[in-house]
Amino acid sequence: MANPLTPDVLVDPVQLTRALVDVESVSRNERQIAGYVEEVLRQMPHLSVDRLGNTVMARTDLGREQRVVLAGHLDTVPLNDNFPSTVVDDLIYGCGTSDMKSGVALALHLAATLPDPGYDITYLFYEAEEIDSQFNGLRLVAEDRPDWLRADFAVLLEPTYGVVEAGCQGTLRVQVRTTGRRAHTARAWRGVNAIHAAGEVLRRLADYRARTVTIDGCTFREGLNAVRISGGVAGNVVPDECVVEVNMRFAPDRTEKQALEHVQEVFEGFDVELTDSAPGALPGLTAEPAREFLAAVGAEPAAKLGWTDVARFAALGIPALNYGPGDPLLAHAPDEHVEIGKIRDGAATLHRWLAPAEF
Repeated sequence: MANPLTPDVLVDPVQLTRALVDVESVSRNERQIAGYVEEVLRQMPHLSVDRLGNTVMARTDLGREQRVVLAGHLDTVPLNDNFPSTVVDDLIYGCGTSDMKSGVALALHLAATLPDPGYDITYLFYEAEEIDSQFNGLRLVAEDRPDWLRADFAVLLEPTYGVVEAGCQGTLRVQVRTTGRRAHTARAWRGVNAIHAAGEVLRRLADYRARTVTIDGCTFREGLNAVRISGGVAGNVVPDECVVEVNMRFAPDRTEKQALEHVQEVFEGFDVELTDSAPGALPGLTAEPAREFLAAVGAEPAAKLGWTDVARFAALGIPALNYGPGDPLLAHAPDEHVEIGKIRDGAATLHRWLAPAEF
């Protein structure tokens, strides 16, 4: 199949969005789209290009004083009768339109049309963001090619509906376990029901009052929620174990250790086992490129309520923000779509920020 990312498509971020959406790239199936992206980037003389798995890196080396990263993931969640793309009035429908091929289109459009930016730019088009972090392209780059991530500032082109969402929440999951003693339900008094004991866990969750904290003008709201519960042996057995899986979303002023200690305090007296954890990211608004970017956007930033790969940059000491044309409320939905106007506005904003005339 011929590469659909033709020169005429690359200069129009709207056509480019459709072309990218129409290349199926469900997680772990990004080889074709990564190949198309790599092919067109290698034809641009102002860029040096490399590839790791299905992650493609391209960068300018113009000797600028500072370097910025524009990053976007190539993969999507599984299709849901929303492929290929369709257009209705000012909306492009299709899997990945919002999350986040419209954001990827902005980066690829800039790579093709802005050979002499005011900052040196590293473009990262990476794989497997939508699945387990062991496959995440940015994680693999951090391990094998950390020099690709070196920068003074990064923008992750996740869907934000055209506003800046600063930093991100941290997240952790624990298993809160209750125990009992098995018995036949006909002689239940001889046992101790672990599922009944889990009622106290659920009561503490129902009574929990989430903390709200404002950092650099961005308000983060925490949350603690049961997301799964399991227990039981058979229809005639008093169960001796019950496990409540709990997810905490925590503000980035807490470390992972502090967040876990807080959860352990909430469930004092119960067995609490950590199963998964990822740090948050502070807003990162003070770096010079960030200030220039906010000026180009022309609107106040908001806190990112959720976890994104900005946390990977923050862990390396690189301030990072989320910005993209898609609506995060439509991500992964069967009617996922993006507004054409938001794509054009996003391209214009990034060009204002990065064009050398603005410096």
